[in-house]
Formats: sequence, structure tokens, C-alpha cells
Amino acid sequence: MRISKILALFLTLVLTHSAVLAQISPGDLTSAHAELEGMLNCTKCHDLGDKVSNTKCLDCHKEIKSRINKKQGYHASSQVRKKDCFDCHSEHHGRKFEMVRFDKESFNHDWTGYKLTGSHKQVDCRECHQPDNIQESKYKSDKNTFLGLGQDCNMCHEDVHQNTLSQKCTDCHDTKKFAPASNFNHSKTDFALRGKHAQVDCIECHKKGSRNGKEFQFFSDINHSNCTDCHDDPHLGELGTSCTSCHTESGWDNFIGRGRFNHNQTGFPLKGKHQSVDCRECHSLERGPTTVFRDRSGVRTNECATCHDDVHNGKFGSDCADCHTEKGFRGSANLGEFNHDRTDFALRGKHETVDCKECHKGSMLDPLPFNTCLSCHDDFHEGQFVENGNTQDCSSCHDVSGFEGSTFGFDRHAATKFPLEGGHMATPCFECHLADDGKWKFKDIGQRCNDCHKDVHAGTLPEKYYPQKDCAFCHITDSWLQNQFDHTATAFQLEGVHSTTQCSECHKRDAEFEYGKFTGISSTCIDCHDDIHKGQFADQWGKIDCKRCHAFENWDAVNFDHSRTKFQLEGRHAEIECSACHKPDTTSTSDVVVYKIEQFECINCHQ
Repeated sequence: MRISKILALFLTLVLTHSAVLAQISPGDLTSAHAELEGMLNCTKCHDLGDKVSNTKCLDCHKEIKSRINKKQGYHASSQVRKKDCFDCHSEHHGRKFEMVRFDKESFNHDWTGYKLTGSHKQVDCRECHQPDNIQESKYKSDKNTFLGLGQDCNMCHEDVHQNTLSQKCTDCHDTKKFAPASNFNHSKTDFALRGKHAQVDCIECHKKGSRNGKEFQFFSDINHSNCTDCHDDPHLGELGTSCTSCHTESGWDNFIGRGRFNHNQTGFPLKGKHQSVDCRECHSLERGPTTVFRDRSGVRTNECATCHDDVHNGKFGSDCADCHTEKGFRGSANLGEFNHDRTDFALRGKHETVDCKECHKGSMLDPLPFNTCLSCHDDFHEGQFVENGNTQDCSSCHDVSGFEGSTFGFDRHAATKFPLEGGHMATPCFECHLADDGKWKFKDIGQRCNDCHKDVHAGTLPEKYYPQKDCAFCHITDSWLQNQFDHTATAFQLEGVHSTTQCSECHKRDAEFEYGKFTGISSTCIDCHDDIHKGQFADQWGKIDCKRCHAFENWDAVNFDHSRTKFQLEGRHAEIECSACHKPDTTSTSDVVVYKIEQFECINCHQ
């Protein structure tokens, strides 16, 4: 309470006496700090009883504090950050006092983090530090600030390359002057300068023009994939576009083409001996650039006679490559390419793949017999086709596509003693004609079924049903499953549905009869069919004759005569359905229909 009273008295004296005021404040504040004028605001900058606080300065000047924290700019340099703010920015010297002032000549710009070099040393500060060049928008409205200026070249300078090159100008330029671009190294581009290229002035390749309405020099996107992108082709495209296969950058006259030039692109690829021939052997290098190497233009690889003499005097045509290759005329003949059609024996089929030496044992020009196949080939069938002392030629059954497979077809087989019919037509030849010893047999191989097929019924079927065990009595060649057996030869005639029933339904297979039982089969109905009447119609000896009621067409009781029973059907009884009287036995679990009615008085059925 006492301190408050003293402070109030002190403030009253200050406010009422200007002389006392002058003793406390050393002078007026600058216009920038004018709003802090007055005794009540002293502690906004000063600590009580102490000097101006750097912390309080930076609490107001946040932009400077932010840059110091980021270690950016002049105030963050090691030379400046250890000083107090008032060492450079003094106050209380009047409204018009310049707090921010420095000697431009002695100011060390290196401390800002941007060293001035070259022409930058000669530029006036305000040439660069102007609002248009300020990168950070928050500083643009402050005409007196030196903050916010970017360090990229394009912050101050126009990008004359219009964003076609790297934005890092120092890759090419230094601060002394823009031209020439002393930092530029052409070797770091996709096109290093070598030989004569190193002596060419830049403008020869990098032409000037206009872009977006401004003068522009083209440095990027210049096609240089091939020499002809810049140079005229004196060979008019006849030698391809790979100039470097023959020339170097040291000069057009330095020819290095031998062994490097891709002769394939001329239409005449060099192979074999041609690869070792000096260019001058075929071409005259004394010609001018527009005609050099064109003296053999249009010559094809098979026109050997253009350069070489024909030692065969045209006997085998002019295409030497049919017999020879570029490896050499002797000892390296490519005989497989020879056109044998020019001889009297044209090669077809398998003959085309046979090595020449297989037939031409001696000289290639020695005549050979070729009127029959056996002139060269052995008789594989060992005389099976000899007739009247003459062997039938292989070509009657085979062609030059190969011995496997035959041209002997069904029509010719029909003229033999065994025409092919039915399933035999789908049987491959080797099934009948290839013996177990691996040899082919075409004579005396049998004509009867059991000459080839096993008699599966032997011992189970009496021979009287297939005399001489001839399968044809029952089977046809279309399929074993189909048959033509005459069942009337047996004691059981097939009638009605029996005539359309599959044989296997009655002649069943079992362990004893693998292919079906054909003898000893009962002909009694009940031996094959179930007795659905459960013995109602058995006679005194226990036998059941289904034919008394049923025929063979279906199960309908067409043979049953009710008049032969103890109950004659008369009047209304003759009109009603059988099921009205003959009902399932309710005393049995089998639901068998009762046909033998023992009691048939009226009262037994009618109430």
C-alpha cells in the first residue's frame, strides 16, 4: 500500500512538471515508435532499472525474431546476433531520427547470407531491394524494408529462357556478366562437344528466333540424335543415317568405315570372305562425296557374276549362292540351297532334307540313276510285292513325303481279297499289318475274323450257332455291339418287346461268363421277370404261366378271359374297372393286388 502511494505521487509530479519529465526521458521517440511515447509505456521496451531488453524488441519485431530462429538473414549471422538491438538501433533522438541506417559502402553483405560477387557489388541496394522483387508478400507493403527478398536469380532478373532450361542460373552463368555463360559445361549435356564441334560458334547450332512475342535463343529441345539433324547427307540416304560408322568429329575426311560400317543397310550384307575385302577392292574412293560408294549401287547379293567369273559357263544358272557361300568357293559349299530343279531330278518332300553326299558319293557332277525308288532305297518289304519277277515300285504306295503313311487307300483295298468295311475302315494299318517282330506283313495274314480277333465265346457257345466259328453269323463289321443273330435257330422265339430288348438284358455277364451267357438260360417268364402277383396264379404244381393272361407286346392282360373264372361278368359288372373289385391287400405290407377273390356274394362287396 505504501509503494502504491509513492508511485501515485511520483506519477503526479511527472505529469504536472515538464522539467521533471525532461529528467526522466532522454528525448522524443522516432515516428516509428511514437505510439510508445509516455511514462506508462516505458516498460514495454525497458526493464525497470535496466537497459532496453532484446527480448522485448523481438516480441514486437516478430519478423526479425522468426528469421533469427530460422538462422536466416543478417540478424542471424554470428557477427550480429551477439549484439544488443540498441547497438545499431538507437532511440530518443527525435521523431525524424533514422533508426535503420548503415553505411552502404562499409556494409558487409556477406553477413546476410547472400554474398555479393561480380556485378552485384556495383549495384545500388535499392536496385534489388524493391517491393517488386520481394518474394514474401507480407513485406511488399513496407517500402523501407530490406526483408523478404529471395536469393533465386529470377527474383530480380527476367528468365530469358522462358522456363526451357534449369531455374538454377548459376549452372551456366556467374555474377560478372550473363554472356558468355562461363559456368556452362557442354560435356554435362546429352551432346558433348568434341573435335570440330568444339570450334563451332554457339549461334551456329543455337539459332535465335522469337517465342511468346519476345526474342528467344533456342538451347533446349534441339534434335541431335543423328548427324543429319544438322548436316546435309551428301550420300542422299543410300548409306544409312549412322554417319559415325565411317566418320568422326575430327573431320569428314577421317574415314574409319572399314570394319565398322553396317553394310547390311546397303542391301548387300557382307559375309564370309567379303568381310575381309578392302573397300577399295569394290569401290573407288576417289569419287566425290555425292557419288562415292555408289558405283555398286543396285547390285544384289546373288549377282556374283557382276564381280566373279562363272566357271560353270552358265550350266547351273547365275545364282552361285545355290551351291556356294561367301566363306569360299571351295570346301564351304552351301549345297542345301542348290536349286535341284535345274537338273533332271527335282527334289520334293523328304528328298529336300537329305544331305547331298548321301546320293552324290563321288563328284557332284557324276550322273546318278533315278528311274525307280529302288535305285537308291532298299526293298523294305523284302520281296512281298514281287510280281512276275518284277518288284512293284515304292511310288505305287508311298510318296516323297515319307515312307510312314501310305497312298494305298480304301478304293485300292476294295480290289484285294479283303475289302475294308465298317469298323475296319477306321482301323489303322499297323493293327493288321505290323507283326510282333516289328516287320510289316501284307501277304498271307488271314481273312477270317478269328485270324485277327480272339474267339471270346470259345467253350461257352455251341459251334452250331456260329459254324466254323465264323463271327459273321452274329456280328457285323460296323460294331461288335450290333449283331445279326437269327434267334429263330434257338428254342426261344423273340416276340413283341423281346425282339427289341438288348441281348445283354437276358444274356448277362458274370465271373464265369465274361462276355455273356448264351446257353442254359430258362425260357420261363418268372425266371426273368418278378411275380408281382405273389404266387396268386401258381398251379397245383407251383408253376406260373404268365402267357395265360399276358402277351409279349406289353403287360396288359390281353389274354385273360374272366368267363373262365368262378365269377362271370354280367350286366353292370362288365362295365366297371377291374380296380373297383380287385384292390390291394390291406393285410399285407406289399400292397399286392388281390385277383383271386374267394368270396363274391353280393353282400361281400355291396353294403
